[in-house]
Amino acid sequence: MFKRLSFLFVGLTLATACSAGGANPAAAGAAPSFTDDQYATIAAPVRLDPKDGKVEVVEVFSYGCIHCSHYEPKVEELQKTLPKGVVFHAIPAAFNDAWLPYAQSFYAAQKLGVLPKTHAALFHAIHDEHYPLRTLDELADWYAANAGVDKAKFLAIADSKETHDRIIADTKLIQAWGVDGTPSIIVNGKYRPAQFKDFDELNAMTLFLVNKELKGGK
Repeated sequence: MFKRLSFLFVGLTLATACSAGGANPAAAGAAPSFTDDQYATIAAPVRLDPKDGKVEVVEVFSYGCIHCSHYEPKVEELQKTLPKGVVFHAIPAAFNDAWLPYAQSFYAAQKLGVLPKTHAALFHAIHDEHYPLRTLDELADWYAANAGVDKAKFLAIADSKETHDRIIADTKLIQAWGVDGTPSIIVNGKYRPAQFKDFDELNAMTLFLVNKELKGGK
């Protein structure tokens, strides 16, 4: 069975993990230019993919977070507006035992090639339709019914050493970035939008930081 990961985020609760959606607002009517007190600069920058030279944008999320569900349409908009050559990644946070099956499911769906079909749909099933999708077994049934995957194969991938190692690596990155809530955006391993009044401003700040990186950090 999959080892418990709760020790990696001692003191973090489900409520805390969802807190980023209610971040302190920036000044009303903020211009497309942002000040450095509105975003965090990561002291020891670390990228998700250190080998890829492209500017990367990473969303830290969980299917268990209702704020992430609300952000999903907006993050889809963000991906469409990223400049050419900028790459987008999403990684699931396993802040606690309740969120661990969601992280496992994300990587199983990715491995089986059904993630584009199921990503937004799973948010909808959990937070809008209120399906009881809490355990890995319940999630495997949902993926089998909605994406046609083999349940046994799904469970084997979700509970594999490869998936375990990936979630451990994600957790270390999330800690290094100082992320304590979801959804969170990390730009090129260097910046994390911190104070924004709504998800539109989060996207605008992300694009501002992306352009900053494209200009060499200026």
